[in-house]
Amino acid sequence: MNRRLWLQTHVALAGALAFPALLHAQSDPPIKLVVPYPPGGPLDAIARLLAEKARDALGNVIVENRPGAGGNLGADHVAKSAPDGHTIVMGAVATHAINPWLYARVPYDPIRDFAPITLVARVPNVLVLNAETAARLNINSVQQLIAYARANPGRLNYGSGGNGSAGHLAGEMFKKQAGISMVHIPYAGGAPAQMGLLSGQVDLNFDNLATASANIRAGKLKALAVTTPQRSSAMPELPTIAESGLPGFAVDTWFGLFAPAKTPQAVIERLNQAFVAVLNAPDVKARFASFLAEPSPTTPQQFGEFVKAELAKYEQVVKLSGARIE
Repeated sequence: MNRRLWLQTHVALAGALAFPALLHAQSDPPIKLVVPYPPGGPLDAIARLLAEKARDALGNVIVENRPGAGGNLGADHVAKSAPDGHTIVMGAVATHAINPWLYARVPYDPIRDFAPITLVARVPNVLVLNAETAARLNINSVQQLIAYARANPGRLNYGSGGNGSAGHLAGEMFKKQAGISMVHIPYAGGAPAQMGLLSGQVDLNFDNLATASANIRAGKLKALAVTTPQRSSAMPELPTIAESGLPGFAVDTWFGLFAPAKTPQAVIERLNQAFVAVLNAPDVKARFASFLAEPSPTTPQQFGEFVKAELAKYEQVVKLSGARIE
């Protein structure tokens, strides 16, 4: 009888001690992963994939879309959130490198107001010509394009999704480094810009590789080079612009995870380890390949240095473009 009472007492005590921990686990709030763009795009799809795959390590991760002002509204929401690791953002080249120079006022500092977690992915852009234009002008390489443009200043034009878009900035950087003159034709978005290229309204674009790939393979567009520092595994036959005569040329679409500034380092390291493990998983790499995205996990320190370098680079590029949003 005494032994039974002893067992009952210890079982009850163990349950009492475990209950607060269980209650804490059940009441621990989920991690909110803010996507500062509308649902449906590649960045949103990848954020949802990461949220799903990170749940074993981090618990419930919920994606919340907060679009507006080119990504500034969602990024600012996270910058002003509690630095406890429960609110993070999928930032991008726009929110953390381009917008601070493009917009007359950005409500956050891209460096001081965030704690980098990891770079997530880089998506190559590609220099493409209308296939008929390329054949007519006998342009089959970046070198031939530059030679034609130098011999015919102002004769070529290029389209983009609008002033200050990635395609516009890539075109201005290309013009400067190549020492050529081309006319910029801004469209109201990437889809109209691609239609303008396919119809021959413009000669060339710096387009997203995932968007342009189907038309490249169909022979409607002539791809000359990718804009990333390395060749794309999706189209390894395409050289980079850097290896085609413009050393150091590098423009791509990237995105990565940030927490609010002053988030404890231990929390940042835990988030980094969880998301890096997800990014290295074979099934996740395969899903990224469907978006022609390159998984690019880093340490928090590496990502922080990368963002600083990108911010400095785009200061010059945006000023060169003359683009400004009030």
